[in-house]
Amino acid sequence: MLGMSITGRDVLMVGGGAVTARRLSRFIAEGARVRIVAPELHETTALLVRRHEIPWRARPVRARDLRGAWLVHVATGDRRTDRMVTALCERRRILCAGEGARGAVRMTAQVDAGDATVAVASRVGADPRRSAAVRDAVADVVADLIADGRLPLRRRRSGMGRVDLVGGGPGPADLMTVRARRLIAEADVIIADRLGPAAEVLQSVTSDVEVIDVGKQPGHHPVSQEEINRLIVARAAAGLRVVRLKGGDPFVFGRGGEEVQACLAAGIAVEVTPAPSSAIAVPQAAGIPVTHRGTAAAFHVVNGQGELGPTTLAALADPGVTTVVLMGVAALSRLVDAALLHGVPPDRPMAFVESGHTAEQRTTWTTLAAAVADADEVSLRNPAVIVVGDVAIPGLLLPTSTTMSEAASA
Repeated sequence: MLGMSITGRDVLMVGGGAVTARRLSRFIAEGARVRIVAPELHETTALLVRRHEIPWRARPVRARDLRGAWLVHVATGDRRTDRMVTALCERRRILCAGEGARGAVRMTAQVDAGDATVAVASRVGADPRRSAAVRDAVADVVADLIADGRLPLRRRRSGMGRVDLVGGGPGPADLMTVRARRLIAEADVIIADRLGPAAEVLQSVTSDVEVIDVGKQPGHHPVSQEEINRLIVARAAAGLRVVRLKGGDPFVFGRGGEEVQACLAAGIAVEVTPAPSSAIAVPQAAGIPVTHRGTAAAFHVVNGQGELGPTTLAALADPGVTTVVLMGVAALSRLVDAALLHGVPPDRPMAFVESGHTAEQRTTWTTLAAAVADADEVSLRNPAVIVVGDVAIPGLLLPTSTTMSEAASA
């Protein structure tokens, strides 16, 4: 059996019933130039015809309708008509498929894994329900293999290079999206940050995948952002698939926007795969919701390494706003001083959540006035997320010594 692209090719659909409706959606998605001949249309078919401006001749099929067609799909519900159209296709050497038709083409039930497709078809006769059932079972296996990073999706022949900025989430690999795991499995090159799931995920890649560590630590940036941009563009320009694996979400203080700009300026195809930001996911691991009805109606995320502007100071002072500080351990004293000077109450609740979603997770509950002393006492260290606001009241949702995962297990 062969796979055939119908993108841009003329496809004639004979019949307008429910079967046509199902197949029409697929043909449209694959970019075929579709036209329909049928005395009347099923409700769903009619909707698709109007929405996508599909040419429709409201009459029985005629032999001349087959002119120019690469593929004919016949499903009229009348066996005599189906056999007649199939025979015409056979004589004219036009590929024919359809419900009840005995043409040269069997429609497959399929599941996509990136740009690879796994298709199921009956070897003898058409049996679409069985094909669909087998496809569904295969889809479950494919999803599991992608989630575990064990599906060998990497191309073996070079092609067009591209870049995917992939958010790794707050740390554990099982919090990554299925798309993220699939893109990593397809990658020729992985340019990885220090934070996020890099260590765990990179164990699953084969030895012929190039892995470049560009991880940054506070005060120590061995690879500049300009060099990272250059690496990304150079590898993609050489025809490789590049995954830029980042901790958290690429667009939340991840400098993903700069990397997108670098790719677009160089004419490189680039896409972004989002992920849970540590600004939300790490407090959640400690049982701290960034919003909570009756407590906080908004949240403000700030880079602790930057200046505390008027917007951040206003958020710190607003009792209805949660302020989440990323990369703020070194700047904690400066943040506390500015907040107190701005009139934020000294008893405003705060929490430090270190190494969220890992076995080393630790939460320290404090207040604005005591934050610096408590941070010194526990030797607060990166990576840590600082939460300021009434959602950080100890025991708001859970006992202070309990994590969300422990509460779920209990």
